[in-house]
Amino acid sequence: MSPTDARTDAEVTPAAALTDAVTDEITDTGPGADELTGSDPSAGMDAADTLDLRLPDELIDLITGQGGAGGQANGSLGQGTGADSATYGHAGEGTGAHGPGGPSTALTDDDLLDNVGAWGPVTTRSGVFQLVPVRIERDLPLISRWMNDPAVAAFWELEGPEAVTEKHLRPQLDGDGRSVPCLGVLDGTPMSYWEIYRADLDPLARHYPARPHDTGVHLLIGGVANRGRGLGTGLLRAVAGLVLDHRPPCARVVAEPDLRNTPSVSAFLSAGFRFSAEVDLPDKRAALMIRDRALRALL
Repeated sequence: MSPTDARTDAEVTPAAALTDAVTDEITDTGPGADELTGSDPSAGMDAADTLDLRLPDELIDLITGQGGAGGQANGSLGQGTGADSATYGHAGEGTGAHGPGGPSTALTDDDLLDNVGAWGPVTTRSGVFQLVPVRIERDLPLISRWMNDPAVAAFWELEGPEAVTEKHLRPQLDGDGRSVPCLGVLDGTPMSYWEIYRADLDPLARHYPARPHDTGVHLLIGGVANRGRGLGTGLLRAVAGLVLDHRPPCARVVAEPDLRNTPSVSAFLSAGFRFSAEVDLPDKRAALMIRDRALRALL
């Protein structure tokens, strides 16, 4: 399936509860949580279907281990009471590109996504936003709770105990870095879930004319209170901007929401993505959405 999140744009009013889910959507065809083309929505890291790349463990630790200052587990996350500033840090600290030690050291060209955790914060109309790579011990209860929201579960299909969500996250965190799951932290509070992935190395690439370094985005807005406020559109635009700013070889940011998810498609269009084509994926007909670097200033 594919991730979709509850309504991300206040201007779109869905006709039913399911359309409250506005997130980009993952489609998978395999049994694992690491394929973008099977029944288990994931970010698409099927080693059998994509390039057999393996980064050094130290580099993987850098990609997946940066999640905020201190690294303490946030005991309140299971109750969804918001972020602990000691855990996630203030914008620009811990995971930011200009944290307490100054600008972060650039990684080598072998880093498939150019160190998402060091991209740093960006100011949006809704506040200061930052992508913070997921850490299982800190973030699993919160992400699992979001996945059990019926509006989210209808598209992600990850409802159930925490072990179901963990099975989805582990292949990404233990993989070669072609997909990085993140929390979206707005003004210090985690409020959305994102997957930034290499679309050109993903099974999705079989279904459209992929270009080298195409970068894909999946998202869901976690709390009902954050839906229907236009947040999705603004954050999609911000994240696409972060990708283009920090991944110079990437000429396009792509997404493939379910065509039935009208609010999701609308949010992408409002965020500067263009509708490219209808794509038949194994478990859905998707709208291929593309944000072009060349058209960034115009859309």
